Amino acid sequence: MTLPEMTAFFAELGEKPFRAKQVFRWIHQGGVDQFDAMTDLAKSLREKLPNFARIEAPKLMTEQASKDGTRKWLLDVGTGNGIEVVFIPEADRGTLCVSSQVGCALDCTFCSTGKQGFNRNLTAAEIIGQLWWANKALGKDPKGERIVSNVVMMGMGEPLANFDEVTNAMDIMLDDHGYGLSRRRVTLSTSGVVPNLKRLKDRCPVALAVSLHAPNDALRDVLVPINQKYPLAELFAAIKDYLTAAPRDFVTFEYVMLDGVNDTVAHAHELVQLVAGIECKFNLIPWNPFPEAPYQRSSNNAIHRFRDVLQQAGYVVTIRKTRGDDIDAACGQLAGQVVDKSNRNRVIRVQAVDSAATEGAKRAA
Repeated sequence: MTLPEMTAFFAELGEKPFRAKQVFRWIHQGGVDQFDAMTDLAKSLREKLPNFARIEAPKLMTEQASKDGTRKWLLDVGTGNGIEVVFIPEADRGTLCVSSQVGCALDCTFCSTGKQGFNRNLTAAEIIGQLWWANKALGKDPKGERIVSNVVMMGMGEPLANFDEVTNAMDIMLDDHGYGLSRRRVTLSTSGVVPNLKRLKDRCPVALAVSLHAPNDALRDVLVPINQKYPLAELFAAIKDYLTAAPRDFVTFEYVMLDGVNDTVAHAHELVQLVAGIECKFNLIPWNPFPEAPYQRSSNNAIHRFRDVLQQAGYVVTIRKTRGDDIDAACGQLAGQVVDKSNRNRVIRVQAVDSAATEGAKRAA
C-alpha cells in the first residue's frame, strides 16, 4: 500500500490516520515484517491487525556475490517464477536494479530477459519488496545510513508496460515516511512505451533513461521491436515533453554496443544528428553475452571511436563498466526463472523442428 492507501485502510478499521504513518515507517524504514514488533502501537491494535492484513516479505531462492562486490538475489514470486534484483556498489553510491515484470514481452534481440518469454506483471508489493529485501540484506553503513542510495527500474521487464504498479511502488520509494529517496535518485528506464511516458510526466516524474540502441528506425525496428509501434519521431517528441517536468533536465540514452551492427563511426554521426535539440547524456554499454545470442561485443577500439564522435559533438558520454558478469548480473543478462505464458519459446522450438524436418525431407529426396 502507498501511504494514502494505508491511511484509508486504517480509517476503515476505525483508527486514526497517524497509525498508518507509524506502520508505514515500521515496514519501510525499520524493515519490520511482524506487527508485534511495532512497539509504539497499542497492544490491542497489534493484536487486531493480523486479522485484516499481513506483511509478506519476498522469499529468497538463491543469492550470488560477484568478485567485484555486485550481489544478485533471485526472489520467489510464486507459481515457479523467480525475479532477479541486483545491487551494484560504487564509491559514492549504492545502486539497486529492480525488476518490474516476470520476464519481458518486448523481445529486444540482444537481451537475455526477453528470450525467457513473459509471465506477468509484478505487483507494487513485489516491486517494493525488492528494495525492502536489499535493505534488510545489506544493513547500514558505519554512519547508520542505508547502503542503497539509488534505485534504477532497469531489471527484468519494461516498467512502463506495468504502469500502475510501478508508479505505486515508486510513490513508496519517494515518500518521506517510506524510503525517502529523491526523484533524482530514482531512474526509470524504458524502451519507448510512448503513451505511458506521457502519463508518467504527470503521475510520477523521475529521472529518465531510454534504451535507444540504434540511430535510425530501420535498425531500431530490428533491435528494439517496440519501435515498429512507436517510432523514433514519436518517442523523441514524448521525451522532449517529459523533460519539462523531470527532476533532471536531461535524458540518458542507453546504447548497447554490438560489433558491426550499430557501433561504426557512421552510426555515431547519425546518432548526433538524431538527438540534436535534446538535452541528453549517453551511456554506452558493452554488450553482455548469453547463450545462443546472435551478436558479438564491440571491440574496445570501436567503442572508443564511437565515444569520441559523441564527445566531439559536445555530449557527455560514459562507458558502462561491466559489473557482475561473472554471476550473469550485468546489463542484459538478467533472466530469472520464468514460466513463459507468451509461448515464445515453444514457438521458436516448433519452428526449429519444422525447419529440421524440411531439411531432412530434402536430403531423403
